[in-house]
Order: sequence, then C-alpha cells, then structure tokens
Amino acid sequence: MHAYLDARTVVRPRLYALAAIAMPLLLAACMHAAPGADAAAGDHATAAPSVPAPVVVEEHYLSAPWAEDELDSLALWTASPDDAVWLIATAKSSHRLVRFDADTGDRLGEVGGLGAEAGRFRRPNGIAIHGDLLFVAERDNRRVQILRLPGFTPLGSFGEESLRAPYGLWVRPLAADTFDVYVTDNEMRGERYDIVPPLAELDRRVWRFRLRLPADGGPVVEARMHFGDTSEEGALRMVESIAGDAEHDRLLIADERMPRSTLREYTLDGRATGRAVPENMFGFEAEGVVLWACGPRDGYWLAVDQLSPQTVFHLFARDSLAHAGSFRGLRTAQTDGIALRTAPSRAFPHGALFAVDDDRAVAAFDLSRVVAALSLPADCLGAP
Repeated sequence: MHAYLDARTVVRPRLYALAAIAMPLLLAACMHAAPGADAAAGDHATAAPSVPAPVVVEEHYLSAPWAEDELDSLALWTASPDDAVWLIATAKSSHRLVRFDADTGDRLGEVGGLGAEAGRFRRPNGIAIHGDLLFVAERDNRRVQILRLPGFTPLGSFGEESLRAPYGLWVRPLAADTFDVYVTDNEMRGERYDIVPPLAELDRRVWRFRLRLPADGGPVVEARMHFGDTSEEGALRMVESIAGDAEHDRLLIADERMPRSTLREYTLDGRATGRAVPENMFGFEAEGVVLWACGPRDGYWLAVDQLSPQTVFHLFARDSLAHAGSFRGLRTAQTDGIALRTAPSRAFPHGALFAVDDDRAVAAFDLSRVVAALSLPADCLGAP
C-alpha cells in the first residue's frame, strides 16, 4: 500500500477499519510515510464495494512470517517441468529477493542486499520472469535490473535515464532474444513524496522499453515510449501493478488512488481505451493483477483488493472485463503481489495462486478449489 495523495486532498489521520468490507468510506487519505518509504501496514478503512460477498477458499499453506522483509511482488520459476518450482519475492525493507519452495512455502534463501552495485538492490518492487531471465524494478535505484537464473547472475540494467520511481513490470516476448518491457513509474512530488503531480504531467505513468539480448554481448535497451491519460476522469494517479494480454491487445493497469481505485485498460501501444472494470469493485486499493488464460482467448483477469482482515481476490472476464466472481482465504490479508501457475507441480496438480500475506509471508491457493468454489470452466485448470 502507499500513502500518496492528490494535491487537492486534505490530509487526515488514518482511520482503522472495524469491518473490512461492510463500512462506508471513512478515509480520504492515508497518513504520510517517511521520505523514501511506503506507508506502514495496518488495518484498512474501506468503502463498501458493490459486489456480492466473496466465497471462502481455504489456503493450502501459509509460510512462516518474516517481519523484517516487507514482501511485495511475486514471480515463479522452474528449470524444467520435473524440477522444484521457486516462488521469488521482492523484499522492500531488506533490499533483497527471497526464494521459497512454491510447493511447500519453505524459505530457501535470500539474494542481494542494500546497494547500487550489480546484483544488489534499493527498494525492489516489481518482478517478472521470462524463461531464465529475471527482471526486478528498483524504486530507489530508479532502474530495472536483469539477472539470469538459477544463479541470479547480473546481466545489466536499464531505465536509469528515464525512470523516477519504478514499481510494476510486465514483459512481452517478441522473439527469442527481443522483448518489450512495460514499467509503471509512480513519480510523486512534495517533501515527503506524497503528492500526485498535476494532470498534465501524468503522461509518463508507464514506460515501454525494447530490450534485445544478443548471444555475444550485453543487453541493448531503447526507451520506445511513455504514456498515461491526462484527463480528470481517466488519469493514472497512483500506479504499481500492470499485466498484459497480447491476444487482445490489452494492458490492465491498477490505479490505487482512493476512493476510486480500479483497473484501467490501455492498448499495447499506450492508448487509453476509456474502459475499466465495473465501478466500485474495490473497497481499498487495487493491487496485484495477473491474466488467467483458459484457452487461447478466454479466461479471467485476477486482481487483489488489499483489504484487512482478509484480502479479496476478484475475477473479471478476459474480454468484457465483467465481474466473474470473488473469493478470500481464511487468513491472507493486505496482499500486494500475486503470481499464478496453471502448470502442474508436485503439490498442485492443477496449478496454484500465490499471494503475499501481510508483507511478511506467502500463501498458496489450490486452483482446483478456486474453480470449484466459483463454478469456473474446467479448462481453466492445468492438466495433472
């Protein structure tokens, strides 16, 4: 979560929620965060979202908590279908990456630490993996770092001349060695970095970089474009999570600004379509978003409503963006990042959803339980 405010917003102390979903809007803004830091975690005052109560899907596991990390975003990697699956999380406060066994939630180790050198991080946020390439957005180093798995070998970085406060990532492969990398840039103003810039300056909320990784050299990167609607109705005020769908020429970008937090639709070339998910879906901030493909063109967008005492996970139709159902766990709360795996693993023969729990742990949900609870099509499940 963030403590960023519009320039016009009156600052009030945070009001803590007594009931996460059933209370009216009490909060105009979160209290200020210290310079260079995100807001502290806590129960969230919420609006009453206009959706049916979520069904309950019990977590398959919750990992042991580590309070010092402040976990944020998640990505999945395995060397081959028969190998163990790693769940890799960015840890903002400890400036490192944390590696978990995705099947058990066991913590396997850490990589990095505070610094600007290759292989070290300052406030890592967004993370994405394609093949054996790992991309990490670092807010306070103002860059995206590229590493090669499984050894976390640094290959280079980019964005230092363009990015102000990078957060979220989505990687689109164009060829074996060529990618478009979309990066959300949450530049803020003011002494405490808590004021949204004027509308006219919100055209740099997302950057698209073209990346080539030739076999005989380091990465070659070009900043192709930046974009963002600057209208009062459609501007991206507070950005972090982003995901894309090449089959439908679509990006979904989470705008976290309360009280109208939502997911906004853009084309892959940066054009705002004016569409968003249905109004008043989010009681607090729209966070981690992933595409759950069920066949070549069908499926769902899965997004987080960052609530306490339990996070709510919303599903939206892949094409129409209509609401398709919601669920929550028994304990998972205040989720930032999520990661989805539809391929089978040892513990999850039909795939799993992974989520950050309260900045301190990771949770896993068996996709077969989600599909059953929401009566989703069977082709949304990975083959065992």
